[in-house]
Amino acid sequence: MDAELAEQVLALASAPAQHRRYLRSLGSRELLLTHAKRADTPIAPSHVRHFQDWMRQPDCCYITIRDKTYPELLRQIDDPPLVLFVSGNAKLLQAPQVAIIGSRMASPIGLHTADYFARGLSQAGVVVSSGLATGIDGAAHRGALQQGTTLAVLANGTDVYYPPRHRQLQQQIRQAGVLVSELPPGMPPKRGLFPRRNRILSGLSLLVLIIEAKMSSGTMSTAALANAQNKDVWVVPGSIWDVAFSGSFKLLKEGAGLATSVDDILQELNLAPLPPSDGITASAQINSSRSLANDQLLANVGLEVTSVDTIVARSGLPIAIVTEQLVMLELEGLVTSVPGGYIRMGRR
Repeated sequence: MDAELAEQVLALASAPAQHRRYLRSLGSRELLLTHAKRADTPIAPSHVRHFQDWMRQPDCCYITIRDKTYPELLRQIDDPPLVLFVSGNAKLLQAPQVAIIGSRMASPIGLHTADYFARGLSQAGVVVSSGLATGIDGAAHRGALQQGTTLAVLANGTDVYYPPRHRQLQQQIRQAGVLVSELPPGMPPKRGLFPRRNRILSGLSLLVLIIEAKMSSGTMSTAALANAQNKDVWVVPGSIWDVAFSGSFKLLKEGAGLATSVDDILQELNLAPLPPSDGITASAQINSSRSLANDQLLANVGLEVTSVDTIVARSGLPIAIVTEQLVMLELEGLVTSVPGGYIRMGRR
């Protein structure tokens, strides 16, 4: 890639709103690139060189809104990106996608639920997308990678690791899936960029699935964007006493779909349900052949935080046995330890 073309592509990415509207009116890729540059928005030579170096990597490319490989669903939204920067398998942009989103401060049950839906949808051939944030996003990406692939929409350059704790996960997604951003390589995240990222995430998707959402959250803003884009929004219900689900219940009252299983989503997408023999949750598999852990003990661990003292009192077992059995149950994925005790995991 020569410097002039690199500068044109970067100019597309940084075009101000009024100029973006004009550029979208142009009918060809050549016109788009030719008219991208403006005298009042110079491109730093260091950014040009960084972009050229990024393009030399075999799994990196850019896609303009006038390219045939630009995702059609995204092209139809209000203010679609003029250019996408892609690292990984760009073909996944054309695949049917379901976005799984939710709280950054997710509960253990929420993380478990995101993993369950991501694994099941991936197993059914659906690309699971999310925003690579902590909490629900990370759980969805990891669950999807256990079955195949996933797509992450970033609010920074695809070569910038954010959040830092997801560095390894981001590398795994690049290798086994795809990273996509409207921001050029090297661009760090900024607060105002995340809402713009969210419109791409919902725009690429056939359906947006919400696991946990507080009333005021980025998840709720993404749901609003999805509704504005005429995308289906589905919600996993939770406890009416938990503020983490306040936004989720608001969406359900407003007509969002109610999701309690992967098959709910597959049916909405007119896809075949998963075969009964292909149980996708670790708990479902373990329940059929559990031999280590005590069923009596498991029955006394609730879906809310249950203290060890409460489990001892409910089960009538000595504390030494309770402690030993809880460790076994946790190894089998049937309970998880949280501050204050344990929570029962898995399907009903």
